[in-house]
Amino acid sequence: MIRIDLPVENSEAKQSRWDKTRGYPKHMNGCDMMKTDVLIIGGGPAGIVTAFAAKQNYPEKEVAIVRKEEKSVIPCGIPYIFGTLGNVEKNLISDDILINNGIKIIVDEIENVNLEKKEVTSKKHGSIEFEKLVFATGSRPVKPPIKGIDGENVFYVYKDPTYLKKLLKKVNESKDIVIIGGGFIGVEFADELRKIGKKVSIVEMLPHLLYASFDDEFCEMAENELKKNGVQIHTSSKVIEIEENYVVLDSGNKIKSDLILLSTGAKPNIELAEKIGLKVSKNGIVVDEYMRTSHPDVFAVGDCAEKRDFFTREEKPVMLASVATAEARIAGANLYKIKAFKQFRGTLGIFATKVGDIALGAAGLIERQAKREGFEYVVGGSEVVDKHPGTLPGTKKIYAKLLFTKQGGFFLGAQIAGGNTVGEMINLIGFAIESGYTAARYATLQIGTHPLLTPAPTAPATLKAAGDALRKIYS
Repeated sequence: MIRIDLPVENSEAKQSRWDKTRGYPKHMNGCDMMKTDVLIIGGGPAGIVTAFAAKQNYPEKEVAIVRKEEKSVIPCGIPYIFGTLGNVEKNLISDDILINNGIKIIVDEIENVNLEKKEVTSKKHGSIEFEKLVFATGSRPVKPPIKGIDGENVFYVYKDPTYLKKLLKKVNESKDIVIIGGGFIGVEFADELRKIGKKVSIVEMLPHLLYASFDDEFCEMAENELKKNGVQIHTSSKVIEIEENYVVLDSGNKIKSDLILLSTGAKPNIELAEKIGLKVSKNGIVVDEYMRTSHPDVFAVGDCAEKRDFFTREEKPVMLASVATAEARIAGANLYKIKAFKQFRGTLGIFATKVGDIALGAAGLIERQAKREGFEYVVGGSEVVDKHPGTLPGTKKIYAKLLFTKQGGFFLGAQIAGGNTVGEMINLIGFAIESGYTAARYATLQIGTHPLLTPAPTAPATLKAAGDALRKIYS
């Protein structure tokens, strides 16, 4: 992994170098571009970070991003457009960060790639030659087989500012909103929409919301927080039909709806890669540990790239901006030579979200997964407060659940619930898992504490849970 600290070179000087050699204006929209060194298809986080990493590691190379949308949204911020932000424009990625670092933007759509000639064909700009090509084509929402799914009141979560503005208008006009799908996006939308006074219902076919990412007790914390704030939850339920003003469940019950929001997962955009002969699977473009595809000059990063589980090496359909940008740093550094050595064991999956006043985080395996995969494990737990003394204003309880192997005590995974410190706590655990920490090593970590910022040094939440597991390992 490499760190991206981009010095902002004089943008006029950098741009003039591009202009003199290529004859192109600052923004590439609406002009011909015959050649670039690194061409990235896709303007989301994976594409942007790949461009930055490429520029840092190969400053002499010209880098261009092709994207279909005029502007790029921050994917993780999409639910907050509809409550906290109230505006699509507040959730856009500024083009200035690209332009000021000498990265070109082409608003266009790639229709074909000729790998032998090393050129792409775009709708508006014709042929564009490249030395290295990066697929950062992302994913798109899954359309479930539900009767009435094409109704005018049915919306998806597209990463398109124009579409999101239409959705925001419809949200503002609606009173009863049904969300189909209880993963992260569905739960975060529900929490935001209830803040603006909407009557919100979530329908989830699995036994709990967030079921794929958390064990039952943590799922129930999120559900209870939503229920407390007026959200209606229908788990172990399927929508079988969408009528004009209702959704119909498999139980026969009907839920009133002015707007239906689909959050039933996503699938990778791999059609172009498959068309040109790159090796693909159902979960993405097949890549190695340096994000190289089956063609030596073509890379793939983000949602469109296949993921494999950190522990089992099985295909793992994880679509997170944090994973995408980690892959992008690896790809950008290694486009022309192996600069960032990476023994890539697989995708760990580090999740964090906030529902009402509760933050939840998970990294690695949850207990349900460990049991299914046949691991012999022990569980360590703790319940502490996040400030010391606990009488300080704003103090919240922290619940930590850590999993280690019975033999050797190797770190398998963790889940935490509590206040806003959960986000960084789960990142520390992710680092520990990836670094091969054992329960003994983690339980003896040196940490910093402060009364307003952390639990007491006598009872740090995750270290205390590791100590609990350690006792069980040696009992």
